[in-house]
Amino acid sequence: MKKLSLLFIGTLSMSSIVAQDITDAVRYSLDEVQGTARFRSMSGAFGALGADMSAVSINPAGSAIFTNSHASISLSSLNIDNDVSFFNGFNSSSESKIDLNQTGAAFVFKNSNQNSNWKKFVLSVAYDKTSNFENNWFASGTNTNSIDSYFLSFAQGLRLNEISRFDDESYTDAYSEIGSFYGYGNQQAFLGYESFILEPDNSTDDNTFYSSNIAPGNFNQRYSYASRGYNGKFSFNVASQYKDNLYLGLNLNSHFINYERSTFLNESNSNVGSLVSNVRFENNLSTIGSGFSFQLGAITKITEEFRIGLAYDSPTWYKIAEETSQSLSTTRDDLGSNVTQVINPNVINIFPDYKLQTPGKLTGSLAYVFGEQGLISFDYSRKDFGNIKFKPTSDIYFSSQNNIISNNLKVASTYRIGGEYRYKDFSFRGGYRLEESPYENESFYGDLNGFSLGLGYNFGNIKLDLAYDQSDRTVNNQLYSVGLTDAAIIDSKNSNVTLTLGFSL
Repeated sequence: MKKLSLLFIGTLSMSSIVAQDITDAVRYSLDEVQGTARFRSMSGAFGALGADMSAVSINPAGSAIFTNSHASISLSSLNIDNDVSFFNGFNSSSESKIDLNQTGAAFVFKNSNQNSNWKKFVLSVAYDKTSNFENNWFASGTNTNSIDSYFLSFAQGLRLNEISRFDDESYTDAYSEIGSFYGYGNQQAFLGYESFILEPDNSTDDNTFYSSNIAPGNFNQRYSYASRGYNGKFSFNVASQYKDNLYLGLNLNSHFINYERSTFLNESNSNVGSLVSNVRFENNLSTIGSGFSFQLGAITKITEEFRIGLAYDSPTWYKIAEETSQSLSTTRDDLGSNVTQVINPNVINIFPDYKLQTPGKLTGSLAYVFGEQGLISFDYSRKDFGNIKFKPTSDIYFSSQNNIISNNLKVASTYRIGGEYRYKDFSFRGGYRLEESPYENESFYGDLNGFSLGLGYNFGNIKLDLAYDQSDRTVNNQLYSVGLTDAAIIDSKNSNVTLTLGFSL
């Protein structure tokens, strides 16, 4: 993105922002299975087990299971394979990346007072990547709906003098001033009008009706999507063991968002009567955010073998800032000659910060430990995505989006099961997970299914763990939120190889 021009701080009303919608709300509310190799190899079913730095992110009481101080660091190799269908077109893409996705340490302080019921206290600090936004895919196909519907949806009802430039005014100045005075929607109409996609009913300033210079018919569309970034958290944990069978814990979490997305549409047509034959439309979004949440957890031993865990995750309260930039070019027929119109304002739209509240989560866990031979564990989590809220809720646009969220999102459950078998110093692990779709319409955003395998070796004070996990989900990705709302169907398969080094302190 080219950064320049006008900063709209304090000049755009919140109702003029259309960048935030239900897809953004869901993106920042999902949790992935990230963390240590042992944690991932058992599909994250650790709510009643503990003694793992990533298990502490599920149930903060898990750190009290450690018998000695412990630290770990994890590297993960991510591979994303996308199969994309768009009308009569089919494309495939693959993306790989290696990064640090977990590190942390737990410090165990045993109580020297033998008469106290509080056996030990544990302080922990940890970093966990909770979501990965790396994704690239390409869609192509023949559509009967044109990008002109996007610009028409914004333009209808707006005065011509509020979406056009003066004769001696540059595109940069006009785009900036229109955004400053009238908002993002007028900027979209400006792009459509100045690129000759839109034709006003008459050329007077008070005109509010527009038609398209793109004739109906078939449209060859190519759409590319590229995103990067991640959602992570730093956690401060305190936990304690009470008597021999009860473990309690608290996490205070600092969250952060770093997300960038770039999309590009190339549309061409040879329809009879079409003045504009080609459209190239680029959009860029940059998002940064910070937030806070807390977690409460408990683990109890019913017997020496059977354990129960319960954890509550508060909502995460985010403060988010966004920037956008755009460019548009068209090719049109001008008296028999092809003329290219380029509108590249070189302007960064900086919007006022807004707030997002993600839903809370409740997790119940069961585990059975077969002495030194192994264990089996099950986690169930429940999260009501309909409780997501954009704030301030008094804003008209955010209020409408919150209504859309409550009507289209639902309670989603997550099921995780994992097992471990130990033979001498080796550990063999496996797991399965099912994450229900947060959408009422599950055909729009499908359930996630995943499995995992792992191997560990205990050197004594040092442990080395390796995990492989894979998950699949089908998503219908709308090209745009208004107008051209046709969706590319994406079958996405994520696979990870994770290596963790853990050691006693």
